[in-house]
Amino acid sequence: MSDNNSGNEITVPHVADALGRVFADAGFELHLVGGSVRDAILRRSVNDLDFTTDARPEETERLLREACSTVWTTGAAFGTVGGLFHGVQAEVTTFRADAYDRVSRNPVVRYGDTLVDDLERRDFTINAMAVSLPDHAFCDPFGGIRDLAQRTVRTPASAESSFADDPLRMLRAARFAAQLDFAIAPEVLAAMRDMAAELDRITAERIRDEFSKLMLAPDPVIGIRVLIETGLAERFVPELPALRMEIDEHAQHKDVYEHSLRVLRNAIGHEDGGPDLILRMAALLHDIGKPETKGVTKGGNVTFHHHDVVGARLARARMRALRFPKSDIASVSLLIALHLRFYGYGDAGWTDSAVRRYVTDAGAELERLHKLVRSDCTTRNRRKADRLQRDYDRFEDRIARVRAEEDLRAVRPDLDGNAIMELLGIGPGPAVGKAWKHLKEQRLERGPLSREEAEAELLAWAEAEGIAPRRDAD
Repeated sequence: MSDNNSGNEITVPHVADALGRVFADAGFELHLVGGSVRDAILRRSVNDLDFTTDARPEETERLLREACSTVWTTGAAFGTVGGLFHGVQAEVTTFRADAYDRVSRNPVVRYGDTLVDDLERRDFTINAMAVSLPDHAFCDPFGGIRDLAQRTVRTPASAESSFADDPLRMLRAARFAAQLDFAIAPEVLAAMRDMAAELDRITAERIRDEFSKLMLAPDPVIGIRVLIETGLAERFVPELPALRMEIDEHAQHKDVYEHSLRVLRNAIGHEDGGPDLILRMAALLHDIGKPETKGVTKGGNVTFHHHDVVGARLARARMRALRFPKSDIASVSLLIALHLRFYGYGDAGWTDSAVRRYVTDAGAELERLHKLVRSDCTTRNRRKADRLQRDYDRFEDRIARVRAEEDLRAVRPDLDGNAIMELLGIGPGPAVGKAWKHLKEQRLERGPLSREEAEAELLAWAEAEGIAPRRDAD
């Protein structure tokens, strides 16, 4: 345990000191805590300002209403009051010393009497440090500085007690390992293995949010390995540990699990606008259909026929269970369903109609699909890898050429519904939809048709379908 004045060495935002003077003038303590202190020590940007105080919530609210342009009290029941202070969002929480029923993760709110009481209830030592304001006295009763120096994730109290209070902290441990490239202390890892089933107490939404933060970390693979090794992944995404049993059909990887992690890292390397959760999820889950589709030929070769289709279905179901937004589910499952479509282009070549279908089916996800397909090339055979990349370079050039000739991003038939009804002399109904779909297929297959060609195609289709056009259609 350490408690010293090294807080003077920590760069504290001026706005934090200003708020500290507001509380000090009223006779209360105010301390910068949690990730704000950790990030300041690590010389990372401090975006969120979290404070703790000995003032009770009603006193905090009074002070903030006098000092802030806006105040919110949505967390007041848990001792937290927020405000916009000098244009910066700040949240102030009364010292807490909560108890948990260890059935749900909801604490029985109990206010603490000291700063140390508050810090002891926090998740990890690296988040259990404080800097008093405005004098900058530094408080580190559980060795957070030591663990930052040793790049270690450790709990202030025993790991068993901490995780029993809030099992979500086990996922947070994996997330911090991924975000900071830290190791998890052996006793903490052991508790995570022993208590993995406790995660079942946590709602799907909370698990989704924590897992998403892990996936957006600089190196999510670090955290994913922790989830697999501790058995936590089995509780909410069992398709991932299942991949360890499946040998990759190309035999260049230990197993499909290792291949998937490599694809994830490759995909991160292709990002050009910051972390992309959709691309990363598609990369991680792109082969989860392989265990269900594994087959062995008479010659002993391993196959995974249609694992793209099965994988898209499994990803859709898993993301639904975790309450991901419908749009995210649709994007990830589409990318998985299409990630094999490209293969074979280099050998057989593609017709313009096949290129049109590829672009149309990918829709708004085309750029992500390009990145996923390139990321899926993990062969150690340099000649094969170079050939695949060259093939995809040519394929993208082909797409650009065809796109330049016609707008494929919104391919529509050459006749709209009104024109179809007028030409065939029919009213709204299923026949119009069928005709529209047929003309769209022709558009994809043959490219843009002239008005005369489109009308002739529609009349021929209608005759084959037994739909007689009106007599004056000629």
